[in-house]
Amino acid sequence: MAEHGIWFSRTDILIGDRLIAARWDNVLRSPLCTRIENAAGVQVSTIEHIMAALAGCGVHNALVEIDGPEVPILDGSAAPFVRGIMQRGLRVLSAPVRAFEILKTVTVTDGLASATLAPADTLRIDFEIDFNDEAIGHQKKSLVMNNGSFARELCDSRTFCRKADVDAMRANGLALGGEPGENAVVFDGADVLSPGGLRHSDEPVRHKMLDALGDLALAGAPLIGHYTGVRAGHSLTNTLLRKVFATPGAVRMVVCDSRTASRLPGYGLIWDEIPAVA
Repeated sequence: MAEHGIWFSRTDILIGDRLIAARWDNVLRSPLCTRIENAAGVQVSTIEHIMAALAGCGVHNALVEIDGPEVPILDGSAAPFVRGIMQRGLRVLSAPVRAFEILKTVTVTDGLASATLAPADTLRIDFEIDFNDEAIGHQKKSLVMNNGSFARELCDSRTFCRKADVDAMRANGLALGGEPGENAVVFDGADVLSPGGLRHSDEPVRHKMLDALGDLALAGAPLIGHYTGVRAGHSLTNTLLRKVFATPGAVRMVVCDSRTASRLPGYGLIWDEIPAVA
């Protein structure tokens, strides 16, 4: 349905409101994943990868039906979702594409971490990370998010963690559903423990950019602006969206002409550019 936006429907909820709008003001902020909740307290968590896939494929209206409280992690990337969306196909709706255009630079910080949205004529994501683990270290990357760049450059990059974190979670009865490396890249100092190693030499920063696209998609429409994340995570990006929409004159909704629409994520995506890892 045109101008419907992205919604999640908990099909296992038989009584009461099971619909949750995928929007920034429904987010329960968390450093580890993105979780949304409706007024009835119904939640869906770990939505960032499927949100990135929808945004990266140019899907602006969708109903995501799910029979539990968490989106499956699959291989830890967005590639399986991208392939599923493209296999099913997209439908062009008889309504104009609307987007949020950033008009003022807005920044939020948390210690050494920061996230910024600034004016631009397309969506660009810059990200920088710095970890003590030698196998990760300092990484930076910048991408303009049109012409299929999400599918080609980011969608197959997996979430990552340290072996010490996995050990700590397992000691507390968590993360028991699979072996490390099946749905995340596991690092231990200078070593990559996941079978097959990395899909990209800078896979961690690419995954952070993937997460950022998914979290920015919670604006409720495509964003036209320049996002810069430095050590940023899910919570800080949501804090940024909240500040943008609370700042007078920082953002406006625009109806996209064909030239503007061609600069949105998903435009120019073709099947052959989707990585064959999933």
